[in-house]
Amino acid sequence: MKPQTPPNGPKDAEARRQIAPVICYPTDGLPHPDMDILNVARTSLVKTGEVIVPPRDARCFDVPKGHFFRITSIEGAQVGDLNLWSAHDLTEHFYSGKTRALHGTHLSTGDRMWSNFPHMRPLATISHDTLDWYGWDDDGGSVHDVIGTRCDPYTAKLLSGIDYHHCCHSNLLRGLAAHCQLDNALRNHWFMMC
Repeated sequence: MKPQTPPNGPKDAEARRQIAPVICYPTDGLPHPDMDILNVARTSLVKTGEVIVPPRDARCFDVPKGHFFRITSIEGAQVGDLNLWSAHDLTEHFYSGKTRALHGTHLSTGDRMWSNFPHMRPLATISHDTLDWYGWDDDGGSVHDVIGTRCDPYTAKLLSGIDYHHCCHSNLLRGLAAHCQLDNALRNHWFMMC
């Protein structure tokens, strides 16, 4: 836990606390998706495939540019970690930190999921959210967050000293490696990079 009584600060500490926050990334110039086009396209969707992910596991699937995918919890309330990669370049992937900087800590309809540098482009746009009814609670939170990182073997090792590789990070990478038929050397490289 962080200390509840901070050390003595400067004489103007209270005045500094009262200064309005500075917006690091004013998003007025951010390109917005054309939701009208997306809503019209949603009216004629045709299901072309289905992937069921077993609990505590991961699967990958390809989504061609311009297509939609839907994530549905079929066995009640669950937490699901999602990562996105470019099908043409696995070094381009979802960048939750930049997405958070541009759209806030919680995402919903109209928000985009941005890729890492140097690409910096939307990999996906949320066109519909059946959980929008939740809205925003008193703490400023909603349902789909990009706040924290997924559980991983490195943090488990740091905090508890155990080697555990059936966590979200490892599951997602195993799913990607199997889907892309990556050999063991490349799999190990990805485990270290992501």
